[in-house]
Amino acid sequence: MNHEPPASDQLPALAAPGGELDRLVRDGVRRVGAGAVWAVGGVEGIIGQGSHGVLGQGPYARLSPGPDTRYDLASLTKIVALWPCAGVLWQSGRLPLDEPLGSYWPAAAGKPSGEVTVRQLLTHTAGLLPRTNFEQLYGRGLAAIRAGVIAAPLHRTPGTAVEYTDRAAVLLGHLVEHLGGAPLDELAARWIWRPLGMADTRYGPLGPGDAAHTAPTEYDEAAGAHLRGVVHDPSARLLGGISGNAGAFSTARDLARFLTALLDQPPGLSWGEPWIAESLREQTGGLTPARGLSWLCAPGTDPADGTFVHYGFTGTGIWISRRLGRWALLLTNKVHYDREIQPLTDLRNAFRTAVFG
Repeated sequence: MNHEPPASDQLPALAAPGGELDRLVRDGVRRVGAGAVWAVGGVEGIIGQGSHGVLGQGPYARLSPGPDTRYDLASLTKIVALWPCAGVLWQSGRLPLDEPLGSYWPAAAGKPSGEVTVRQLLTHTAGLLPRTNFEQLYGRGLAAIRAGVIAAPLHRTPGTAVEYTDRAAVLLGHLVEHLGGAPLDELAARWIWRPLGMADTRYGPLGPGDAAHTAPTEYDEAAGAHLRGVVHDPSARLLGGISGNAGAFSTARDLARFLTALLDQPPGLSWGEPWIAESLREQTGGLTPARGLSWLCAPGTDPADGTFVHYGFTGTGIWISRRLGRWALLLTNKVHYDREIQPLTDLRNAFRTAVFG
């Protein structure tokens, strides 16, 4: 069901301390179990923000989240690292969206992945296998995993269905590194994070000082402790913590900078217009769920409304609407407690409705 979005002049009251958004997140945190940081803003930056709850159980119950708390972004890495890097390469003419990978990437020539396009990877319509299963299929060696991803058979005919898979981002990450001539973490820092002043954002594993300001995720049997500053996603961990699908850590403070740049690009941004405009429109031709390039059309909205979202498995989420000129973020470490997703889904949907309609 669609709801009318609040007018821009209503946002400050909505996002004020103790206002509707603050109450909504405070009450939602009780049901979700995990603490949360939230913020909303527009072209001018942050309009309102807040935080509720604690960072976790045991020793973490004494710690409260805030705008400088680092979160394991999980699949938000696809947006904060991989997607803009792809935009830099596209805008410089090095990354065609609609040519088969095998026509310009020697590693994919003659392989099943050589048949798909970057647009299909970014819209999750490439027909790749839905699961990673990297260690089971390819072992633990980085070269073997990379070769296995490139050579893997297709799951279905490209362009016939939207089927979200981390393999798309892993494969595109390898291509971006090939075309960019450097590892993905270096490209992301050079092209995105440093130009935007995102000093808190980096790939892990984090050093002890940074990890001490990081929300813990799930208990890991092998480590004998909750993961903190080490990527939660097992595929990204196998790849050394640096991957297109996961591995980045960031704060609400930095994500606010990033989202503001999507509405008001700083001069000289090498992945601004027209990449952002191309990405933030429905690209899946009536297939569902509707997606842009890397971004998902927000559930509960009409794709024509132009409200886009991306979630991270750990409990993170960001929204953007260029039409309304606003953005929002809601960061939790839900997996620290359990993987029951419905309470978080309910909170996310209520939060999105309040901000975007």
